[in-house]
Amino acid sequence: MTFTKPKFSHEQNAEFFTTLKKRVNTYFQQTHTATTGDNKMIFKTIFMFSLYLFPYFFLLFGNVDSNAGILALWVLMGFGMAGIGLSIMHDANHGVYSKNKKLNTLMCYTMNLIGSNAFVWKLQHNVLHHSFTNIEGADEDINMPFVLRFSPHQKRRWFHRFQHIYAWFLYGLMTLLRVFVSDFRRLKSYKDMNLIPNPKVFRKELWISISWKIFYLAYILALPMLLNPGHIGIYIVSFLVMHFICGFILAVIFQTAHVMPSCEYPLMNAEGKIENNWAVHELITTTNFSPKSRWFSWVIGGLNYQVEHHLFSNVSHVHYRALSKIVRQTTEEFGLPYNTEKSFFSAIANHARMLRALGTGSLDVAMAKA
Repeated sequence: MTFTKPKFSHEQNAEFFTTLKKRVNTYFQQTHTATTGDNKMIFKTIFMFSLYLFPYFFLLFGNVDSNAGILALWVLMGFGMAGIGLSIMHDANHGVYSKNKKLNTLMCYTMNLIGSNAFVWKLQHNVLHHSFTNIEGADEDINMPFVLRFSPHQKRRWFHRFQHIYAWFLYGLMTLLRVFVSDFRRLKSYKDMNLIPNPKVFRKELWISISWKIFYLAYILALPMLLNPGHIGIYIVSFLVMHFICGFILAVIFQTAHVMPSCEYPLMNAEGKIENNWAVHELITTTNFSPKSRWFSWVIGGLNYQVEHHLFSNVSHVHYRALSKIVRQTTEEFGLPYNTEKSFFSAIANHARMLRALGTGSLDVAMAKA
């Protein structure tokens, strides 16, 4: 099927984003700061890659014989994988890791290095999720397999009433599914949606994806097993644990930003239009969390400032904390919402409540009454 692109209003609250952009541009001019990542990214890049690669080389050459020691190294790699995705690949994917375009492209491919596909991620994340957040049929992040219901406009099945219990396990499978299933399924889906109109591009990206995944499985599993044939069983189990840790972290960070009681799920009208302009749409469909925790923000690549990220994805996450003051002030002046949770734990709790409401249908009833 061909993708129908939602159209946003250009009339309502048109001055909001114009004013906000002027203030943000003024901030960068007055502070003489580039919108891309700064020198702080150097240490962060070294740290995250070390967290992933040091345990890996220990597995290869460290003569670790105990199952507990082997598992502990893979657990560290799981946190390293998540750190690379959140703090390095994500900025590079938006072209803001560095001023150097070639370096951005190189860092984009860290997605392939950890088993996924950068091309597919760009279409899913940049083109669909960022443009059409929480819009049924357009935002891939809420168009999950039928076992999860992330929107009140999706069909509700009897087992969804338990999704607030089992969703957490499924979150842990996210990156593992990307390695073996999701990237290929999405590549085919984007071709059918005409997001990849050129058959040659589709075939090229398909072979690139297959090649990278073979390389990934060769270095991450085959090589350690070859060098340490006596630990094949624990390696396979630990590989699954590593992906579960990484998948769980990534899923929880991203889903607590949009599948929340404070977020809305606008629908297109018969003409394919959305009531609000794009910037206001991002405000009502996105939630920040834990804004006061500097260390937490550092660890997750500034993605606790999801509102700022969605409004200014062309700016590196190292600037989100400063921009949040400007965004909050401007939304207050225009009488617009600025959704935020005080802590990550409160965000998780409210996300669980939202999953339950979506699963039981209570949210559907509330929307119908409204």
